[in-house]
Amino acid sequence: MFNEILQTTYFQNRIADYLIFLALFVAGIVLIQIIKSVTRKRLKVWSEKTATTIDDFLIFLIEKKLIPLLYFGALYLSIKSLTLTPYINKIINITGIALLTFLAISLVIAIINYSLEAYSRKKTLEASKQHSFKGMITIIKVIIWGIGITFLLDNLGFKVSAVVAGLGIGGIAIALAAQTILGDLFSYFVIFFDRPFEIGDFIITDDYMGSIEYIGIKTTRVRSLGGEQLVFSNTDLTNSRIRNYKRMEKRRVVFKFGVVYQTPLEQLKEIPGIIKTIVNGIDFTGFDRAHFVSYGDFSLNYEVVYNVMSGDYNKYMDIQQTINFAMKEEFETRNIEFAYPTQSLFIEKTESSS
Repeated sequence: MFNEILQTTYFQNRIADYLIFLALFVAGIVLIQIIKSVTRKRLKVWSEKTATTIDDFLIFLIEKKLIPLLYFGALYLSIKSLTLTPYINKIINITGIALLTFLAISLVIAIINYSLEAYSRKKTLEASKQHSFKGMITIIKVIIWGIGITFLLDNLGFKVSAVVAGLGIGGIAIALAAQTILGDLFSYFVIFFDRPFEIGDFIITDDYMGSIEYIGIKTTRVRSLGGEQLVFSNTDLTNSRIRNYKRMEKRRVVFKFGVVYQTPLEQLKEIPGIIKTIVNGIDFTGFDRAHFVSYGDFSLNYEVVYNVMSGDYNKYMDIQQTINFAMKEEFETRNIEFAYPTQSLFIEKTESSS
């Protein structure tokens, strides 16, 4: 009686075949659960020994990407033990290819997303750049999904080659029409990864200068010293010579001044030492030299060179102001006069001949 029931046929399969299918599927699920449990325990032990987040990422990949694929694999292999009609078999195969493609795309995107986020954390990107970073990730996702869908359609029997050829010809035309936009897009990637400048950096390019305010996919915006916003295409900036003052570790300063011709020789010799004492007495500075360099039209000219151990322009100006005040005070104490544009007329009186 029991054997007769097992041999009863429904939809081209015996009940015994359905039981085998069910047993295989249950065994597959049990095996997957064992693999999942063992893997989680090993990753947990590993995570306690490391300070990275890669273990959490691997757990995420296993639970969200690999385990669903294994479940489908167990179901697929179990179903293959049954006798199926060509139509149902085709549906299962199409579903399998679609699911496999979807999971593969998700896996690739997850790995790329984790890698880029790890890069972002390592470089400690600011909020504005994080926004641009997310936009770049979106572009990468669109490209990967496009490639994945093309692969899926090709495996499903669609004539993708003809479509791709048509898109290739159309793509060439679009690329020629939008080459400036594409150039700016690639320049954006260059700026993002090569980092010649960042938000907040003070740059000078050609006759323009200002602080970087925004870096977009096509344009970069700079706030000039006058207050107006300068908009540059990314290609213009990557093709230009840029001076980035924010990256300056120290600033070399050269300034000149003059004293009057009536200054005694002894005081002229003392001036370089006076300047050296003043500069060395100020924090974040390093004295280089001070020399009497030339005879001017109305002054005896000195040149001073020193270093500011900071790239901050405001700090440099504060230090220069302190030096100027100290020089003024010291020169007044020693009765040394700064020169200014004047002309002296000397008249020589001669005795008239008798």
